[in-house]
Amino acid sequence: MKTPILSMICLACIVNASAVAMHAKTPDKSTDSTAPSYDMKAQALLDLQGVNQKCVDLAEALPSDKLTWRPSPDTRPFAEVFLHVAGERYAILSMMGANPPAGFKAREFEKSTTEKDRIVEDLNQSWDFANKTINSMSNADFAKLLPKLGPQANEGDVVYILVADAHEHLGQLIAYARQNGIVPPWTVEMQKKKADAAAGK
Repeated sequence: MKTPILSMICLACIVNASAVAMHAKTPDKSTDSTAPSYDMKAQALLDLQGVNQKCVDLAEALPSDKLTWRPSPDTRPFAEVFLHVAGERYAILSMMGANPPAGFKAREFEKSTTEKDRIVEDLNQSWDFANKTINSMSNADFAKLLPKLGPQANEGDVVYILVADAHEHLGQLIAYARQNGIVPPWTVEMQKKKADAAAGK
């Protein structure tokens, strides 16, 4: 997306479409007496924490001169993707009324730094914001309707979009790293464990 406005319009369309689809597929209550078995709040926090840790690990593994690398002129460089991940936690959660920190400017945030330490700090600060915001939600809050995003959209849809978006950009960062011959740190660790196991260590 080229502008925050277009991003928000697209997000609203996605929320509306997914909410309508979910509504259409919901079984009749009279035919499904199974107790709910999925805790969206806990799973969303687990996913977002995992994505943040991988983003931080990847940022720390990158040589600093790679932070401005981009695969083509019309794409974000590493630094902007990391900051996009951080910034969207503020922007997406603000759709349900969460207040970003004072001084946060969505239009400028992605280009605010190419310094590794600051990028890692921004990732961790925005994860802390997301963690506190989602943890403060009750089960009733997840079902709270957000008519501005669509007739069946609710605050749970906003959290779902944040999780999906985070995974999308983690995949983007992994592809960037691989193009530069950089193996993600968690893959290096997994390969080491397999090698140790094979060697009987």
